[in-house]
Amino acid sequence: MSIAAKANALWEYANPRKFLATSERVLPFFWVASIACIVVGLVWGFFFTPDDYKQGSTVKIIYLHVPTALMAINCWLMMLVTSLVWLVRRHHVSALAARAAAPIGIVMTLIALVTGAIWGQPMWGTWWEWDPRLTSFLILFLFYLGYVALWEAIEDPDTAADLTSVLCLVGSVFALLSRYAVNFWNQGLHQGASVMRAGAITGTDTEEKVSNVFFYPLMICIIGFVLLFIALVLYRTGTEIRARRIKALLARERVGG
Repeated sequence: MSIAAKANALWEYANPRKFLATSERVLPFFWVASIACIVVGLVWGFFFTPDDYKQGSTVKIIYLHVPTALMAINCWLMMLVTSLVWLVRRHHVSALAARAAAPIGIVMTLIALVTGAIWGQPMWGTWWEWDPRLTSFLILFLFYLGYVALWEAIEDPDTAADLTSVLCLVGSVFALLSRYAVNFWNQGLHQGASVMRAGAITGTDTEEKVSNVFFYPLMICIIGFVLLFIALVLYRTGTEIRARRIKALLARERVGG
């Protein structure tokens, strides 16, 4: 199959009926797999790994903090992609997928901020520091809130999709800063990446990395949160599609009446 044919096959899922039918088939797998991975990863990490020689038992917050922080950033990047699809191709499913993902991103960002504060207090001696990464992450959280508020404030769905897509483009700057702020600025308390680096995963990195005893359950947690995010987006997108259909039917009844 050629690249063009594969691309055309992918665009078929922009059809709401095909999207709903496919998501209903695959959702049970994502629900079961995500819950299984998260439970296994958290139980392994919290109860079957030792305390860190520097951070003690507080290091175990990593099993919640790192996966949720990664999903908070990548959720916004997913919204960026679907927003671009909406602006270019005008596929309603892509706009609804971005809308569906935003509340998930809010929860992930909030969990990451709270667990980061709990982890940082005994390590840094403060619950909050205006560190480049922490500040950009807080701004990303505010962009999530603004995105949801903008959707709710505009009655026309196409206009709301246009404006929220533009907001998503602007907010993507802070999503990238949240991931790479430590590389841009050398000041700040937050350490650089020690998990999601090619060298950290392959073992060729000479910088300090997460020990394997923590790394393996952490990777299971990350996989679980990725699968959970996919399940939630599919489920919520289906809900948005059905809600849009109901609104359209009610509008027709009012016009007909």
